[in-house]
Amino acid sequence: MNGGGPSRLRSVPAIQRWMIGLLAAAVVAANIDQPYPELAPLQHVPTVLLILAAPWMLRRWPLSTPSVAALWLFLLAHTLGGRYIYSYVPYDLWARELTGETVSGPLGWSRNHYDRLIHLLFGALCTLPVREVLVRWNGVRPRLALFTAFAFVGLVSALYEIFEWLLTVVAAGQTADYYNGQQGDNWDAQKDMALAQLGSLAAVAWAAFAAGRRS
Repeated sequence: MNGGGPSRLRSVPAIQRWMIGLLAAAVVAANIDQPYPELAPLQHVPTVLLILAAPWMLRRWPLSTPSVAALWLFLLAHTLGGRYIYSYVPYDLWARELTGETVSGPLGWSRNHYDRLIHLLFGALCTLPVREVLVRWNGVRPRLALFTAFAFVGLVSALYEIFEWLLTVVAAGQTADYYNGQQGDNWDAQKDMALAQLGSLAAVAWAAFAAGRRS
Protein backbone atom coordinates (compact mmCIF):
# COMPACT_ATOMS: atom_id res chain seq x y z
CA MET A 1 0.00 0.00 0.00
CA ASN A 2 1.34 3.41 -0.93
CA GLY A 3 1.90 5.66 2.09
CA GLY A 4 2.10 8.78 -0.08
CA GLY A 5 -1.65 9.36 -0.10
CA PRO A 6 -4.03 9.92 -3.02
CA SER A 7 -3.05 12.06 -5.95
CA ARG A 8 -6.23 14.12 -5.83
CA LEU A 9 -8.86 15.18 -3.33
CA ARG A 10 -11.94 12.99 -3.10
CA SER A 11 -15.49 13.85 -2.16
CA VAL A 12 -16.59 13.37 1.44
CA PRO A 13 -19.57 10.99 1.83
CA ALA A 14 -22.83 12.75 2.63
CA ILE A 15 -23.23 11.03 6.01
CA GLN A 16 -19.79 12.27 7.06
CA ARG A 17 -20.67 15.81 5.97
CA TRP A 18 -23.80 15.55 8.12
CA MET A 19 -21.67 14.50 11.09
CA ILE A 20 -19.43 17.54 10.65
CA GLY A 21 -22.46 19.82 10.42
CA LEU A 22 -24.11 18.29 13.49
CA LEU A 23 -20.90 18.64 15.49
CA ALA A 24 -20.68 22.31 14.48
CA ALA A 25 -24.30 22.79 15.59
CA ALA A 26 -23.51 21.08 18.91
CA VAL A 27 -20.61 23.48 19.54
CA VAL A 28 -22.87 26.45 18.83
CA ALA A 29 -25.57 25.05 21.13
CA ALA A 30 -23.00 24.42 23.87
CA ASN A 31 -22.17 28.11 23.90
CA ILE A 32 -25.71 29.46 24.06
CA ASP A 33 -26.20 31.02 27.49
CA GLN A 34 -22.75 29.65 28.35
CA PRO A 35 -22.45 29.25 32.15
CA TYR A 36 -18.65 29.64 32.10
CA PRO A 37 -17.91 32.14 29.29
CA GLU A 38 -14.37 32.93 30.47
CA LEU A 39 -13.31 29.30 30.16
CA ALA A 40 -15.33 28.17 27.13
CA PRO A 41 -12.66 29.03 24.51
CA LEU A 42 -10.14 26.71 26.18
CA GLN A 43 -12.59 23.85 25.71
CA HIS A 44 -14.12 24.56 22.31
CA VAL A 45 -11.50 26.27 20.13
CA PRO A 46 -9.65 22.99 19.32
CA THR A 47 -12.94 21.39 18.25
CA VAL A 48 -13.81 24.37 16.05
CA LEU A 49 -10.40 24.19 14.36
CA LEU A 50 -10.88 20.48 13.74
CA ILE A 51 -14.35 21.10 12.28
CA LEU A 52 -12.88 23.64 9.87
CA ALA A 53 -10.09 21.28 8.84
CA ALA A 54 -12.18 18.09 8.68
CA PRO A 55 -13.64 18.48 5.14
CA TRP A 56 -10.19 18.93 3.61
CA MET A 57 -8.63 16.19 5.76
CA LEU A 58 -11.35 13.69 4.85
CA ARG A 59 -10.97 14.51 1.16
CA ARG A 60 -7.21 14.17 1.34
CA TRP A 61 -7.16 11.10 3.63
CA PRO A 62 -10.59 9.43 3.52
CA LEU A 63 -11.69 7.30 6.47
CA SER A 64 -14.47 4.76 6.74
CA THR A 65 -17.77 6.00 8.10
CA PRO A 66 -17.48 3.82 11.26
CA SER A 67 -14.13 5.47 12.07
CA VAL A 68 -15.52 8.96 11.45
CA ALA A 69 -18.56 8.10 13.58
CA ALA A 70 -16.31 6.98 16.46
CA LEU A 71 -14.38 10.26 16.37
CA TRP A 72 -17.65 12.18 16.03
CA LEU A 73 -19.13 10.54 19.14
CA PHE A 74 -16.01 11.34 21.13
CA LEU A 75 -16.08 14.99 20.06
CA LEU A 76 -19.80 15.27 20.86
CA ALA A 77 -19.13 13.95 24.36
CA HIS A 78 -16.23 16.38 24.71
CA THR A 79 -18.41 19.28 23.53
CA LEU A 80 -20.99 18.48 26.21
CA GLY A 81 -18.26 18.37 28.83
CA GLY A 82 -16.82 21.62 27.56
CA ARG A 83 -20.09 23.46 28.15
CA TYR A 84 -19.83 22.70 31.86
CA ILE A 85 -16.00 22.79 32.02
CA TYR A 86 -16.25 19.09 32.83
CA SER A 87 -16.29 19.47 36.61
CA TYR A 88 -19.90 20.65 36.60
CA VAL A 89 -21.67 18.42 34.07
CA PRO A 90 -25.04 17.99 35.85
CA TYR A 91 -25.52 14.29 35.19
CA ASP A 92 -26.79 13.74 38.73
CA LEU A 93 -29.52 16.34 38.16
CA TRP A 94 -30.48 14.74 34.85
CA ALA A 95 -30.53 11.28 36.38
CA ARG A 96 -32.70 12.46 39.29
CA GLU A 97 -35.19 14.04 36.91
CA LEU A 98 -35.39 10.85 34.85
CA THR A 99 -35.26 8.17 37.55
CA GLY A 100 -35.61 9.91 40.90
CA GLU A 101 -32.10 8.78 41.86
CA THR A 102 -28.63 10.24 41.27
CA VAL A 103 -25.71 8.41 39.71
CA SER A 104 -23.26 9.44 42.44
CA GLY A 105 -25.40 8.33 45.39
CA PRO A 106 -25.44 4.56 44.87
CA LEU A 107 -21.81 4.57 43.73
CA GLY A 108 -20.57 6.69 46.62
CA TRP A 109 -18.95 9.28 44.38
CA SER A 110 -17.87 12.56 45.96
CA ARG A 111 -16.59 14.20 42.74
CA ASN A 112 -17.89 14.73 39.23
CA HIS A 113 -16.60 11.87 37.08
CA TYR A 114 -17.56 13.10 33.62
CA ASP A 115 -13.92 13.85 32.83
CA ARG A 116 -13.07 10.24 33.66
CA LEU A 117 -15.70 9.10 31.14
CA ILE A 118 -14.13 11.25 28.43
CA HIS A 119 -10.69 9.76 29.00
CA LEU A 120 -12.20 6.27 28.79
CA LEU A 121 -14.03 7.21 25.58
CA PHE A 122 -10.86 8.67 24.11
CA GLY A 123 -9.19 5.28 24.30
CA ALA A 124 -12.26 3.31 23.27
CA LEU A 125 -13.30 5.49 20.32
CA CYS A 126 -9.99 6.73 18.92
CA THR A 127 -7.91 3.54 18.85
CA LEU A 128 -9.49 1.93 15.79
CA PRO A 129 -9.57 5.13 13.68
CA VAL A 130 -5.85 5.55 14.38
CA ARG A 131 -5.28 1.95 13.34
CA GLU A 132 -7.19 2.60 10.10
CA VAL A 133 -5.00 5.63 9.35
CA LEU A 134 -1.86 3.57 9.90
CA VAL A 135 -3.04 0.67 7.74
CA ARG A 136 -4.75 2.66 4.99
CA TRP A 137 -2.37 5.59 4.54
CA ASN A 138 0.93 4.37 5.95
CA GLY A 139 1.02 0.73 4.89
CA VAL A 140 1.43 -0.60 8.43
CA ARG A 141 0.43 -4.23 8.98
CA PRO A 142 -2.90 -4.55 10.84
CA ARG A 143 -1.52 -6.19 13.99
CA LEU A 144 1.35 -3.74 14.31
CA ALA A 145 -1.04 -0.87 13.58
CA LEU A 146 -3.33 -2.01 16.40
CA PHE A 147 -0.42 -2.15 18.86
CA THR A 148 0.80 1.26 17.65
CA ALA A 149 -2.67 2.75 18.06
CA PHE A 150 -2.76 1.45 21.64
CA ALA A 151 0.64 3.08 22.28
CA PHE A 152 -0.56 6.27 20.56
CA VAL A 153 -3.40 6.59 23.07
CA GLY A 154 -0.91 6.36 25.91
CA LEU A 155 1.38 8.94 24.32
CA VAL A 156 -1.42 11.45 23.67
CA SER A 157 -2.79 10.94 27.18
CA ALA A 158 0.62 11.63 28.70
CA LEU A 159 1.20 14.70 26.51
CA TYR A 160 -2.21 16.06 27.46
CA GLU A 161 -1.50 15.66 31.16
CA ILE A 162 1.84 17.45 30.66
CA PHE A 163 -0.04 20.24 28.87
CA GLU A 164 -2.40 20.55 31.84
CA TRP A 165 0.59 20.74 34.18
CA LEU A 166 2.18 23.49 32.07
CA LEU A 167 -1.12 25.34 32.10
CA THR A 168 -1.04 25.40 35.89
CA VAL A 169 2.40 27.01 35.65
CA VAL A 170 1.49 29.82 33.23
CA ALA A 171 -2.23 30.41 33.89
CA ALA A 172 -3.98 32.01 36.82
CA GLY A 173 -4.61 29.54 39.62
CA GLN A 174 -8.39 29.44 39.42
CA THR A 175 -8.42 29.25 35.62
CA ALA A 176 -5.94 26.38 35.60
CA ASP A 177 -7.83 24.53 38.31
CA TYR A 178 -11.13 24.83 36.45
CA TYR A 179 -9.57 23.67 33.18
CA ASN A 180 -7.71 20.73 34.72
CA GLY A 181 -10.75 19.50 36.62
CA GLN A 182 -8.54 17.82 39.20
CA GLN A 183 -11.15 18.38 41.92
CA GLY A 184 -8.67 17.80 44.72
CA ASP A 185 -7.47 14.39 43.48
CA ASN A 186 -3.68 14.22 43.62
CA TRP A 187 -3.72 11.13 41.39
CA ASP A 188 -6.02 12.63 38.77
CA ALA A 189 -3.47 12.49 35.93
CA GLN A 190 -2.57 8.85 36.57
CA LYS A 191 -6.22 7.80 36.74
CA ASP A 192 -7.04 9.66 33.54
CA MET A 193 -4.21 7.95 31.65
CA ALA A 194 -5.16 4.55 33.06
CA LEU A 195 -8.77 4.96 31.93
CA ALA A 196 -7.67 5.99 28.43
CA GLN A 197 -5.54 2.85 28.18
CA LEU A 198 -8.38 0.73 29.53
CA GLY A 199 -10.69 2.09 26.85
CA SER A 200 -8.03 1.45 24.21
CA LEU A 201 -7.55 -2.10 25.50
CA ALA A 202 -11.29 -2.68 25.11
CA ALA A 203 -11.08 -1.46 21.50
CA VAL A 204 -8.09 -3.74 20.85
CA ALA A 205 -9.98 -6.71 22.31
CA TRP A 206 -13.01 -5.91 20.15
CA ALA A 207 -10.85 -5.68 17.02
CA ALA A 208 -9.18 -9.02 17.83
CA PHE A 209 -12.59 -10.63 18.42
CA ALA A 210 -13.97 -9.25 15.14
CA ALA A 211 -10.89 -10.43 13.24
CA GLY A 212 -11.27 -13.91 14.75
CA ARG A 213 -14.89 -14.09 13.66
CA ARG A 214 -14.01 -13.03 10.11
CA SER A 215 -11.28 -15.65 9.86
